[in-house]
Amino acid sequence: MIVVAGEALIDLVPQGAGALAPLKPALGGGPYNTAVALGRLGSPTAFCSRTSYDAFGEALLNGLREAGVDVSAVQRGTEPTTLALATLDQNGSAAYSFYVDGTADRLFTAPARLPDRTRAVSFGTCSLVLEPGASAYEELMRGAAEQGVFTALDPNIRARLIADPDAYRARFKSWLPSVSLLKLSAEDAEWLGGTPRAWLEYGPAAVVVTHGGDGLTVFTRDGAEHSVPGVRVDVVDTIGAGDTVNAALLHGLDARGALSPAALAGLDTAGWTDLLRFAAHAAAITCSRAGAEPPYAAELTFP
Repeated sequence: MIVVAGEALIDLVPQGAGALAPLKPALGGGPYNTAVALGRLGSPTAFCSRTSYDAFGEALLNGLREAGVDVSAVQRGTEPTTLALATLDQNGSAAYSFYVDGTADRLFTAPARLPDRTRAVSFGTCSLVLEPGASAYEELMRGAAEQGVFTALDPNIRARLIADPDAYRARFKSWLPSVSLLKLSAEDAEWLGGTPRAWLEYGPAAVVVTHGGDGLTVFTRDGAEHSVPGVRVDVVDTIGAGDTVNAALLHGLDARGALSPAALAGLDTAGWTDLLRFAAHAAAITCSRAGAEPPYAAELTFP
């Protein structure tokens, strides 16, 4: 079981130009998209979060169930669902404004234990920024690491939500001793102001950096560096692409029996290259579709 912990929200995607363009609601949130992608790839997956009893909350849970994701660890509340207003540039890249005050996912509390058979836990995005939920997810991350569970982190920076960037950067570094695999975009890395080699010194076994359409690079503790190019595709938008990479990496590592820091360290050039190519292909399929629509296993060939 791979557990994904973090927010589920509704993306409001404009269907035209201008501030008053009609908005189409879509299921979203970085962790939510990762869980759906894992489920579609066929990995046994559970989602750990807090969702509203409102209509959006019900739709989010139904989307997880349709992907085969276990929702028994999802907490519920009467507060509204978080909304994210997406703005797409001419290349299909999305920026977001958030409506988060008093929403259900901010009131997440750390569970007493992880679901049975948990092999890995994935964290990231808004859930590690917004209190009081951020401290609860942080508690869950540290507890999982202490139990020897493989942990993955994608900070997926949403700068508009971060009131004190320096405090967040310091907190990010404090998480790294509890992280097995760090994945982030080149833009996130620039905003954080560090380097993969420096972050490896704090604890992760590997750091994967995505470069949009230019591909992915992994840096490992032994000093190795492996890169693959992006897969060319007609981009509709990039919503959910990074989350698909998260899922593809975790799915591929699990398929290789590499969901442990020691096994991760044992991957050779061929192993990493195949895994990164798989992730790049999966992300390209997501980019070819409107919204966060990750691929199903039948659409991909795992090397």
